[in-house]
Amino acid sequence: MTRETAEAVIDAVRRWRIPIVDITGGAPELNPSFRHLVQEARAAGARVIVRHNLTVMFEAGQEDLLEFFRDQAVELACSLPYFLEERTDAQRGHGVFQKSVIALRRLNAVGYGKAESGLTLDLIYNPVGAFLPPSQASIEADFKRELMSRYGIVFNRLYTITNMPIKRFLDYLRRSGNEERYMRKLVEAFNPATVNGLMCRNLVSVDWTGRLYDCDFNQMLESGVAPESPQTITEFEPEKFARRRIMTGSHCFGCTAGAGSSCGGAVAS
Repeated sequence: MTRETAEAVIDAVRRWRIPIVDITGGAPELNPSFRHLVQEARAAGARVIVRHNLTVMFEAGQEDLLEFFRDQAVELACSLPYFLEERTDAQRGHGVFQKSVIALRRLNAVGYGKAESGLTLDLIYNPVGAFLPPSQASIEADFKRELMSRYGIVFNRLYTITNMPIKRFLDYLRRSGNEERYMRKLVEAFNPATVNGLMCRNLVSVDWTGRLYDCDFNQMLESGVAPESPQTITEFEPEKFARRRIMTGSHCFGCTAGAGSSCGGAVAS
């Protein structure tokens, strides 16, 4: 994302009093405009959530990242595949788990994840394989128990996210001969109670060029908002999106299966 696009996002946040700015990457902290975007969004009164991959704090130039997060009261949502080293490293690479543990302890040390601090530290879990995530409440209890007993780590909430049949995961499904089975599983698990809580009902995703999408997954597929809607952040007006036609595809069954899936985890009990 260029500085010009970041400024357009900030302008929209100010003009329309956007309540939440949710920043993801890659590693968004490495973008030269990242801290400016966070500071200006916070100054405009928005909550700022950063999808933080934990290991980025070990990169050069990020030595004061934790203090920046703390001082700006940034809410963190951090992906951790599992509370066991072998399962995490199998998915993310050798040494990722140990770095993640160190990072989580550092976050705890400045107050993140501790109820009295007001600094939010959430974890993100998605299963490895062609199946739905377990109950969000039950897997959260497992993570809290095991991370505390093994490493003395605390956090606020754990969100489960269903694997979407797109991009690399779709390639895996096809290579392993599981595409049809997994899609059937998603369709058969369709839950109408999830629809009102879907991320596309109250979120607009902005890519690095400023183009708009109905959700992060549509952005990954380069499927923009409906042609009759404003196409870029500079054209954004809330009333034009409140009852917009949402662009859908077969991957949307991932968000409506079982307890549902959104950027905030499960959407139905």
